[in-house]
Amino acid sequence: MTDGHGFDRKMLEALVCPQTQGRLEYDAARQELISHAAHLVYPIRDGIPVMLIDEARDID
Repeated sequence: MTDGHGFDRKMLEALVCPQTQGRLEYDAARQELISHAAHLVYPIRDGIPVMLIDEARDID
């Protein structure tokens, strides 16, 4: 099941932060995955999570 932006929300259950191996929070409005443990935000581009630390940004 997608959220209307092409991202499969069930995929979130299988994804973990590449830095901490911790849980991610999905922000549907911004199309991002948030790792509170690492203080990083990973973008979702065209429905595909970009799980590269170099592509992540710091939490605002």
